[in-house]
Amino acid sequence: MEGTRKRVTESFFKHKLGVFGLVVLAILYLIIIFADFIAPYNYTTTHRNFVYAAPSKIRFRDLEGKWRGPYICEMTKSRDPITYEVIFTEDLNAVVPVKFFVRGEEYKFLGIWTTNLHLFGVEESPDKAMLLLFGADRFGRDLFSRIVVGGRVSMTVGLLGTFLSVFIGAIIGSLSGYYGGRIDILIQRFIELLRSFPRIPLWLALAVIVPPNWPSTWVYFGIVTVLSLIGWMGVARVMRGLVLSLKEKEFVLAAKVMGVSDMKIIRKHLIPNTLSYLIVVSTLSIPGMILGESSISFLGLGIKEPMTSWGLLLKQAQSLSELESHPWLMIPGIFIMIAVLSYNFVGDALRDAVDPYRTVEKL
Repeated sequence: MEGTRKRVTESFFKHKLGVFGLVVLAILYLIIIFADFIAPYNYTTTHRNFVYAAPSKIRFRDLEGKWRGPYICEMTKSRDPITYEVIFTEDLNAVVPVKFFVRGEEYKFLGIWTTNLHLFGVEESPDKAMLLLFGADRFGRDLFSRIVVGGRVSMTVGLLGTFLSVFIGAIIGSLSGYYGGRIDILIQRFIELLRSFPRIPLWLALAVIVPPNWPSTWVYFGIVTVLSLIGWMGVARVMRGLVLSLKEKEFVLAAKVMGVSDMKIIRKHLIPNTLSYLIVVSTLSIPGMILGESSISFLGLGIKEPMTSWGLLLKQAQSLSELESHPWLMIPGIFIMIAVLSYNFVGDALRDAVDPYRTVEKL
């Protein structure tokens, strides 16, 4: 057992894309854990002077070419007399230094301690100058802060939704394969019926059931439940096949002879022997959950304000005119792509590492 675990670990860390994906995911989860500290502004605070402001230009040299460290310039807002478009112009003489560990808006660090210390930012009043790494949205809210905080929803929905769907699929698939007969037929026909529905319309139909007047936290768990109720079918089908082969093994037959209950056999013998498959399928299913939440929120049936997620942030970039005028609104989509690709890389590496035939070939 120890030797197998060692070979699987070595095989995984030889997969360069898998290790890269694991590092990226670790960074993303560290960012969302310390999101309030990393975000320079509160993700719900509006700043009317910076509505649709472009990303800040961070400079390191002054007008004379001398090094003076990172800084931004104050912005003056005006309107084009012909197109009526709002234009932001830098005042190169009004220099605002960018500093680390600055004081800003209060928040609860890790939900426990109240503090106003932020990783970086500017000490000027937000009415005069703002550090907007990714620009601002239509209400003047800092997009970088909203992306960092929104990652909490998008990245945890995948974990919770996948855990629930794999748990449901493992139980139902095990029951189907272990008992067989009419129970197996009923379960398999029910799965085929659910799989016959197009996925996105089924998501939307279930999402509509979530009451619109629910608090944001309830809506979050409602979306997790919706995604879980759809994602378990594939796991159940594969688990059925695995259990059909395992239930004829000697250790299962011995447990039956000793009078061990069916549920205990499933819980103690069958499911633990399929853990390698469940781990791999969980890693490969998380990207689908992230995309599912993003799709539902993008269509306006998922996460609601004041809570935010990457899918909800992408909703602001629905029209071509918005993208043409404010292309930075598409940045949340880049984070979705990074998270999905990273999970796919890790999933592929895990699948290759636990594949017994590939392990034998390497030996």
